[in-house]
Amino acid sequence: MKESIYERLCAVVGEDFVKQKEPMKNHTTFRIGGPADYFVNPQNAGQTAGILRLCREEEIPGCIIGNGSNLLVSDDGYRGVIIQLYRNMSEIVAEGTRIRAQAGALLSQIGNRALELGLTGMEFAAGIPGTAGGAVVMNAGAYGGEMKDILAEVTVLNRDGEILTIPADRLELGYRTSIIKKEQYIVLEAVFELENGDTSQIRERMDELKRLRCEKQPLEFPSAGSTFKRPQGYFAGKLIMDAGLRGYRVGGAMISEKHCGFVVNVQDATARDVQELMEHVRKEVKAQFGVELEPEVRFLGEFH
Repeated sequence: MKESIYERLCAVVGEDFVKQKEPMKNHTTFRIGGPADYFVNPQNAGQTAGILRLCREEEIPGCIIGNGSNLLVSDDGYRGVIIQLYRNMSEIVAEGTRIRAQAGALLSQIGNRALELGLTGMEFAAGIPGTAGGAVVMNAGAYGGEMKDILAEVTVLNRDGEILTIPADRLELGYRTSIIKKEQYIVLEAVFELENGDTSQIRERMDELKRLRCEKQPLEFPSAGSTFKRPQGYFAGKLIMDAGLRGYRVGGAMISEKHCGFVVNVQDATARDVQELMEHVRKEVKAQFGVELEPEVRFLGEFH
């Protein structure tokens, strides 16, 4: 008798690390999302490759996520296997002025390790609510810094299951993009090149950026961070505000009154609420200013 997909996944990672019909709202910072057919937490690169191989053999979709900080998951959930590289793959190792971090390590954890070691360069990233893997894929940035400023190399898994180490200058890192995204590589590990600095100055800068985030961003509500990419020559939040959409609401989803670049979940919002709100915003901004807003949030699952 043919083994079920569940049984095969358990054989790869162990029964404790496989869930069925797992609500994705428990794994996204938006706190939105229906059930994933299978939700798996691999412990290492070998298991990750094994799960992806299984998905290919069974001809079912497989999707890698980190801590879900940039995701909008459909209310219908995800038909396939969600592979979460987070917590179990989050080791951080210092090597002189370099920090080697597994894909599931939070940027805040890496920033704190850099602070402990008196290494500067990571301050801008310490408050970004994501993992190293996701940050590298989209060349995450904030307050004048980007991943490309501090990245030395990345170890990835390609679609053939091969492990490659790619130096940063070959990653084609641009605004919220990279060759990793284009080639659908899976980040396993990243190496950051930092500099020796003054611990008190590093802490001061991190505290200052934390204060700015608290003042300017709606951290009191679930969200996926900046909802739209920055259009060339403009700021998405200002366009949305100037379009008269501050506080505009669809169901439980709302344009933040604190920062119009954020859609927030104020009352049990559904993915459909967020989708409709985003569509309305894009339409209004296009009609009033002729600017096409492009989502920064990643959509996962079926949207109609």
